[in-house]
Amino acid sequence: MKRLSAWFSVQAICLAVGTASGDQTQAYQADVIVYGGTSAGVIAAVQAARMGKSAIVVCPDRHLGGLSSGGLGFTDTGRKEVIGGLARQFYHRIWQHYQQDDAWRWQKRTEYGNRGQGIPAIDGAERTMWIFEPHVAEKAFEDLVAEHNVTVHRDQWLDRTDGVRMNQGTIVSIRMVSGRTYSGKMFIDATYEGDLMAAAGVSYHVGREANSVYGETFNGVQTGVFHHGHYFKQPVDPYVVPGDPSSGLLPRISTEPPGEKGQGDRRIQAYCFRICLTDVPANRVAFPKPEGYDPRQYELLLRVFATGWRETFDKFDPIPNRKTDTNNHGPFSTDNIGANYDHPEASYERRAEIIREHEHYQRGLMYFLANDPRVPADVRERMSRYGLAADEFTDNGNWPHQLYIRESRRMIGAHVMTENDVLGKRDVPQPVGVGSYTMDSHNVQRYVTPDGHVQNEGDIGVSPPTPYRIAYGSLCPKKDECANLLVPVCVSSSHIAFGSIRMEPVFMILGQSAATAAVQAIDTDCAVQDLDYDTLHARLLRDDQTSACDGESRERN
Repeated sequence: MKRLSAWFSVQAICLAVGTASGDQTQAYQADVIVYGGTSAGVIAAVQAARMGKSAIVVCPDRHLGGLSSGGLGFTDTGRKEVIGGLARQFYHRIWQHYQQDDAWRWQKRTEYGNRGQGIPAIDGAERTMWIFEPHVAEKAFEDLVAEHNVTVHRDQWLDRTDGVRMNQGTIVSIRMVSGRTYSGKMFIDATYEGDLMAAAGVSYHVGREANSVYGETFNGVQTGVFHHGHYFKQPVDPYVVPGDPSSGLLPRISTEPPGEKGQGDRRIQAYCFRICLTDVPANRVAFPKPEGYDPRQYELLLRVFATGWRETFDKFDPIPNRKTDTNNHGPFSTDNIGANYDHPEASYERRAEIIREHEHYQRGLMYFLANDPRVPADVRERMSRYGLAADEFTDNGNWPHQLYIRESRRMIGAHVMTENDVLGKRDVPQPVGVGSYTMDSHNVQRYVTPDGHVQNEGDIGVSPPTPYRIAYGSLCPKKDECANLLVPVCVSSSHIAFGSIRMEPVFMILGQSAATAAVQAIDTDCAVQDLDYDTLHARLLRDDQTSACDGESRERN
């Protein structure tokens, strides 16, 4: 590999010449360029700054934090004692906020208590808090970049066609659609979609691998497998006219066969918005009737209600100030199953269409539940007491600014994490992070069974027996593809292993580890794949990533 210092110097000269010659295109330089303003991106840039390097966060987003500030406030922690480093510091900042009396505007702190599904919302002994309002998380991310003097350039979209300039297997610079260019010694792709990784020519996969590819059990098509409650437990007719296939299928049901069990496909788990609702009248915005609202889109839900199902509110998870982090629950809910298959590879324009369709579907669902007279009265009356929280997402009509991209591209890197790693069936080399959450895939498709009923497929939940290690090689592309790129979000992983890795605390852990590796690669003038692991490991320990490196539980006084 050409020495990093040499090509960076050449690039600096070229930029200077361009400026002197009157080229008005804006060009920026930093040691580390982070593409993506997700939680992983913020943490990566902060870690680079803490290690004495310049960093720029370049992101299409206007808001920092991704899902952590975009509605997912009921954090999927898994074993929280194995979360260390800057990730833990973030949750400490949340705790500090809620220690203030004025943080409790719509609810007394004593009224909120310490609720959570096995997760203490307010962990006084550990001085952390794992459940929070969206705007509180966003402020914590903004404070982090401000305190560390990290430059953030927002609303900047990578030119995915020819915006990545490569030289002998390294990224020299990246160009945005706006014309801005960013040159750096190291690059980190912290997007949910893996756009920089893909544009740099790095290998990746979209969809589910067949079980045979990596010797797995829970990857691929999973017909007949039901691990959660998000399936049709009672027979439900899928046809417009019940019993009459010639009448056609109800909306939101695929006409395609589901595939053979265990085989791979290009389908990905469903997306949704984690909407923030409240039942406080003074802070509630009633669900408006969406333009183009079509109640037929929700006809299938009426048939679910007709079976006696009454779990509508089971995932209205409480966050402070009488708000919710509302997630998918049941056979027909906020997940827009099957509407996202082309999102990973889609153009920006097509992605915008997909996002709008998801928003329209989910807004319509809320209006339907609160207003349609055919909805059971007990559901409709309770739903009518809820609305969007008026003090959240105030620049976006109180709607989350981030769609929950549960899965997109996944790199095929130096090491591929599989269920065998997650379930402890093989040793993980050179660990730089830890995961502990269930291998969790939401439903992937909704189809008609051979006996003529509707069913969901792809919803998997398999818990690892202990916290598991995440390999450094899963953050690195293959060396012959790119030597100065790290990928802490779209990591090298199978579909089902990613179902556990994809949790926001883990993304923060991996963002910090990726930045640490990037800085050390700069300092030693080597490819990220050639970095001395012992040196990396020592720095991670120093920065309180002990559990992430060793796979052990944390012990604190």
